[in-house]
Amino acid sequence: MKRILLFIIFIVALYLAKPLWEEPVSKYVDLSFLNPVDEKIENVLEKEPVTSTMNSILNTVDKFFLYISSKSSEVEQMIPDKVARPILDKPDHSAMSIHNIEIGATEEQVKAELGEPKSYSLNEYGTEWFTYHEDYQNFVMISFDEKSKVNAIYTNDDLISSKAGIQYGTPKADVRKAYGEPMKEIRKGLSIYVLQENEGMDLFKVGDVYMYVFYDLHQNETVTAIQLITTALEQRKSGMYAGGDVSLRNGFEQQLFDLTNAARVRHGRSILQWDDAISETARKHSQDMAINDYFSHENLQGLSPFDRMKADHIKFRRAGENLAYGQSSSIFAHEGLMNSKGHRENILIKDYSHLGIGVAFNEKSQPYYTENFFLP
Repeated sequence: MKRILLFIIFIVALYLAKPLWEEPVSKYVDLSFLNPVDEKIENVLEKEPVTSTMNSILNTVDKFFLYISSKSSEVEQMIPDKVARPILDKPDHSAMSIHNIEIGATEEQVKAELGEPKSYSLNEYGTEWFTYHEDYQNFVMISFDEKSKVNAIYTNDDLISSKAGIQYGTPKADVRKAYGEPMKEIRKGLSIYVLQENEGMDLFKVGDVYMYVFYDLHQNETVTAIQLITTALEQRKSGMYAGGDVSLRNGFEQQLFDLTNAARVRHGRSILQWDDAISETARKHSQDMAINDYFSHENLQGLSPFDRMKADHIKFRRAGENLAYGQSSSIFAHEGLMNSKGHRENILIKDYSHLGIGVAFNEKSQPYYTENFFLP
């Protein structure tokens, strides 16, 4: 009996809310078959007035259908392809390419455009970044899926092409005008991570692609890098941080080294050489910070970066150190360092000739990054 009463209430509510859903639905479905039902419901309502309790229920249902009606544009997107759909103003991911490569391109297309990669290394998504450049000019990193198609791409060079007009050097205001307001949060597994406004980065969901847009805060908040990630790959990483094994450590070190050199070349600086000895110095400091839960250029024994270099028998005429902590990848660490005045200056000092990178993870898989620069 109770179920029957609820069913009757639903039918009546549906009928009273008809003005809200009739017009959008009638575009796709002939509703003339409901006319006999309308007459019967009208007769019932004339004989049996609706109670105050019923009114409360119906008001709630009315609000629900009002919300549904306001979302009619979203409903229309679910209509089969044979039904004409409105043209969307927002560009989709296919309108964005980096060095003439789009998400979904084949490995053969990448090879034809970029040649053979200079290196490859494990990234936080469990795939590999294949790195392409000519002496760190035209710098691009690309990831492939199981079908050898591009599922992620990054550049911090002037290689961005977009029908929306977005390119290297575009002001943040123009990016937001083209793609709307950026995402405020991102879900990873059962957790939701709030994105900070002051991170120097916007995240947009465009079609089935996440688009990370990085801005140079020292160049009037203009586009300095783009990272495109397919939804499938982004959601495969269930947490903000990936597991911190040796392979990922090595990957982060290689990537941060490449990113630093690409930034130097773009700003007219020389390419730094990798140095194994000072990399070990950097790695030991990252490990010390990760294990002992601190973040400082001076370690718990009071030793400065220069003290630690001397202790490892590294001779230098000039040296410097950059630290980063908690960024989920080398890309985020590098972009953050470039937006910090002192760290940026360290990266772009002309006199340096060598660089060592050391990465370590704490028990929560949060990475610590140490960059040691020097001139022998």
